[in-house]
Amino acid sequence: MANLLPTVELPSGVIEYATYGPADTALPPIVFMHGAVVDHRLWEPVAELLAERGHRCFVPLMPLGSHRIPWGPDADRSPRGASRLLREFVGHFDLSSATLVANDTGGAVTQFALDEDPRFVSRVVFTNCDAFDLFPPQPFRLFFALMRHRLLLKPLVDSMRLTTLRHSPLGVGLLLNDPDPDLTASVFVPLQDDVRIRDDFRAFLREISPAELATVTARMSRVDLPVRFVWGRDDRCFTLEHGRRFASVFTGADGEGARFVEIADARTFVSLDQPHAVAAEIATFTAEESEKKLR
Repeated sequence: MANLLPTVELPSGVIEYATYGPADTALPPIVFMHGAVVDHRLWEPVAELLAERGHRCFVPLMPLGSHRIPWGPDADRSPRGASRLLREFVGHFDLSSATLVANDTGGAVTQFALDEDPRFVSRVVFTNCDAFDLFPPQPFRLFFALMRHRLLLKPLVDSMRLTTLRHSPLGVGLLLNDPDPDLTASVFVPLQDDVRIRDDFRAFLREISPAELATVTARMSRVDLPVRFVWGRDDRCFTLEHGRRFASVFTGADGEGARFVEIADARTFVSLDQPHAVAAEIATFTAEESEKKLR
């Protein structure tokens, strides 16, 4: 990720972002929300496939550990603060008609955003992510607790230079089937090289509260947007049982609830494991719900 992406200055911070697909299209835009210690490339395979279908895709590089522009100590570096940044990004680019797609920690941030404004986008796709008090799941709850300490964070992220450790069940090897060593190494570089990024990340981790997210998840029953779940079947962090329980919270304006789609041979990072299946589900869901609006 050597080349800088375009940047946008928002009230809550300056962030980079990536775009894919035609700028002039009649199809609804897609906004992707990633989680902690990953960047826009988590969604790149899916975004490129949707771009080929004619969708304009936006992927903000959120300040969650793999960012390169410091968020800074004056910012609200909490999940709710990140959700405000997400809503500001959507507002800045006039993306209220978008489908928002979230993964991992980004699913929690999306819930905080919906809690503040349940109609800031037009529809939502949740992939494998935090909900209720599973924020984050093990073993990452232990790692995040350790990373909150200034003296421990640098050695812990430096240990991720070792591919065998990084790709083990204690690292990203738990999250996807066939990790790309160059990609998995590069997402840790900002934390390894920049004390300001480490400071941002520690501040964010200190604000994570499983009890607070449990309260927010329960309030998702008030959200009447169309919601779809696209869930990696083999995930050991966010299991099918967890995903279905989360989906049951959403009743929807029509009372039908949220449809839950299982994706075979995929774990937490379902967008990297099965990009074609994920892109197809997002495109179909967006088209179906857009047609309903026109009736």
